[in-house]
Amino acid sequence: MPSSTTRETPPQQRADGSLSHGLKQRHLSMIALGGVIGAGLFVGSGAGIAAAGPSIVIAYTLSGLLVMLVMRMLGEMSAAYPSSGSFSAHAERAIGPWAGFAAGWSFWVLLCTAVGLEGIGAAHIVSGWLPGTPEWMWVALFMVVFCGANLAAVKNFGEFEFWFAALKVGAISLFLILGALAIAGVLPGTDSPGTSHLSHFFPHGSDGLIIGLLASVFSYGGMETVTIAAAESENPVKGVASAVRTAMWRIALFYIGSMAVVVTLIPWDSKEVVAKGPYVATLDHLGIPGAGQLMNVVVLVALLSAMNANIYGSSRIAYSLVERGQGPKALAKLSGGVPRIAVLVSCVLGFVCVLLSYWSPNGAFKWLLNMIGAVILVVWIFIAVSQLLLRRRIEREAPEKLVVRMWAFPWLTWVALAGMAAIFVLMAREPDTRVQLYSTGVMTLALAAVGYVWQRVRARR
Repeated sequence: MPSSTTRETPPQQRADGSLSHGLKQRHLSMIALGGVIGAGLFVGSGAGIAAAGPSIVIAYTLSGLLVMLVMRMLGEMSAAYPSSGSFSAHAERAIGPWAGFAAGWSFWVLLCTAVGLEGIGAAHIVSGWLPGTPEWMWVALFMVVFCGANLAAVKNFGEFEFWFAALKVGAISLFLILGALAIAGVLPGTDSPGTSHLSHFFPHGSDGLIIGLLASVFSYGGMETVTIAAAESENPVKGVASAVRTAMWRIALFYIGSMAVVVTLIPWDSKEVVAKGPYVATLDHLGIPGAGQLMNVVVLVALLSAMNANIYGSSRIAYSLVERGQGPKALAKLSGGVPRIAVLVSCVLGFVCVLLSYWSPNGAFKWLLNMIGAVILVVWIFIAVSQLLLRRRIEREAPEKLVVRMWAFPWLTWVALAGMAAIFVLMAREPDTRVQLYSTGVMTLALAAVGYVWQRVRARR
């Protein structure tokens, strides 16, 4: 049960006042728009297409519907209680400190690890352009640049993300336009493929669709950043409400639309889909001069954008947890409105992950990847349960705070929870994802136990 303190004094109400509010509405709007276009879409979707074939469109549609529900629930709570702790603060308010502890620190580990993974991916692209240069050097350079930007002021993070997002949105919009023209047969130098590449819609049956579904679920990770960033914006409630209300068309257009373009234009079993990535492979197939290499630049930008966003998100999650008494006090120290020690610690852990990928790729690094494999699903469950509990409380105590409302409450919340449970079952069926599921489960239970003990100790003081 949540403590009375948690109910009476919303987490972060006091703490967020000391954070800088340097993010402008244009920053938040573009973060919301560009945050949908993550590195997972550019980099990870090729494996999903190879497994599911054209049915990847169905996989992305199903997982996209689930993500829309999750974002709506999170938006409802974040508009009512803006907080840099986002879902972690909501879980503490709704369920109890142990839940906020488990959700927050597990997500922090995920983000810090993702910082390293995205740095590795970006370095691999650059070292391919400049053969002979060591990848670790590029990772270190990227880490220094984005760590420095996040240390200086939150507006630096906002400016980086504004221009990164603008480039990503522009590139994928151009991709969709060129793709639509090619499908219609009006793009010069190309013939419409019609439905010739869609004849075997389920090439690997239901098993392929399941693998594609699991791959699509995890490519949506990162959308939560906008609710974290909203706490440091000029108008948090307006920013969250706007981002959530436009989530549906953004997901439909960028994710589902681009997957439909890819599988219509090129054979799903083309080796280049995985080797080059679906976007580069499609543009090369259309024979547009230099377009493939240009898309590689966009992929690099997507990776750097995710790296920047995850440094920001991990530092704010850590700051929020410590401000609520759930971690080392040093991480909450502010300088210039920025939790600089939290930024540094998050960057150091990210770089440690990079070193582990070189020193122990099949040992410690693989264990770490398995441990964070299903964290995003765990976070979504905390979001759904928190929304179920908080909605009635908000209606009773402060109905004016319901600026954003979950559709068809509580029925669609229960539908979302059922969908998450189904994904867990599917993960348990697949050998590769089963290890991730169990490893993440052990980490979550361990953090929940630590959080519960911490909660009991603090209650006795």
